[in-house]
Amino acid sequence: MGLISFLSTIPTLLPNAPFSSSKSSTYPIRHGTINCKIDDGGSNEINGVGRRDILKCFGAAISLELVASSSPIPSHFVEVANAADLIQRRQRSDFQSSIKSTLYTAIKANPELISPLLTLALNDAVTYDKPTKSGGPNGSIRFSSEISRPENQGLSAALSLVEEAKKEIDSYSKGGPISYSDLIQLAAQSALKATFLASAIRKCGGNEEKGNLLYSAYGSSGQWGLFDRQFGRSDTQEPDPEGRVPDWTKASVQEMKDKFIAIGFGPRQLAVMSAFLGPDQLATEAKLATDPDVSKWVEKYQRSRETVSQTDYEVDLITTLTKISCLGQTINYEAYSYPVPKLDFSKLKL
Repeated sequence: MGLISFLSTIPTLLPNAPFSSSKSSTYPIRHGTINCKIDDGGSNEINGVGRRDILKCFGAAISLELVASSSPIPSHFVEVANAADLIQRRQRSDFQSSIKSTLYTAIKANPELISPLLTLALNDAVTYDKPTKSGGPNGSIRFSSEISRPENQGLSAALSLVEEAKKEIDSYSKGGPISYSDLIQLAAQSALKATFLASAIRKCGGNEEKGNLLYSAYGSSGQWGLFDRQFGRSDTQEPDPEGRVPDWTKASVQEMKDKFIAIGFGPRQLAVMSAFLGPDQLATEAKLATDPDVSKWVEKYQRSRETVSQTDYEVDLITTLTKISCLGQTINYEAYSYPVPKLDFSKLKL
């Protein structure tokens, strides 16, 4: 079987991927958020919350307090989930699902931008400077002085897609505008997911339904849980310094290795990120394979892409992107949450 570039299937197969409505995400989040379905026959509700739900919240809160107070573990190690925490998690989860739906629609209409979106996310992130703890995925690539640098040539259209998506997302956000730093990384995630789905469809002979079933059964959707949690980056207000990002299409393998080492990674991570290093993944891998430190990993991931599940490749790629996407960033886990209407318990009939 010939070598497979997972980007090579996009132009013909991505448009066949299932369309996601604006009310639900094509890529569901499966990282333990609590989903409470409110259904109390339409009666005895306050601001859409039924009495049964309120009683459950009271019961859960009391139980958690009892567990915490009776635990032999010191109190400062015990994290008690309260109603506000659960509400914020649900708000962020719902918002992120809507974002992914918007991005999926935009990417489906512009499959040729998948490769630039991946490089856009990488180049925004690898400005990170470990000694000074500056740079990183902070949205600095949005500035004209940075996007116009030689290493970012060809990425303007991808940035324009992000900017258009941001306008739509901000229009329905209840918790304030989304940061460029978050959106650029989420766009890369959506681009990867679309590509993995397209690959599954290709392996099923172009059958969309079977491809979706294959990806649902063997894909690594659950691996995205930690990536989704790193949601709440802040945008910088100035471009990052020049000279921190190689021109991947012109850089030698040693220069690529040196850059990855400088941000805390090695040959393995360089090999798995081959799709982010230029528009032609196989050409990039052929170049990387000339280096003995990188070649074994290139071969490993090429073999993995030929399998049904692509597990080794997909899991390592998601893990590496997750780490790169938060280099040097302090995540605000309360970002995009917003106050909810207060309940008037005097109107509640128990």
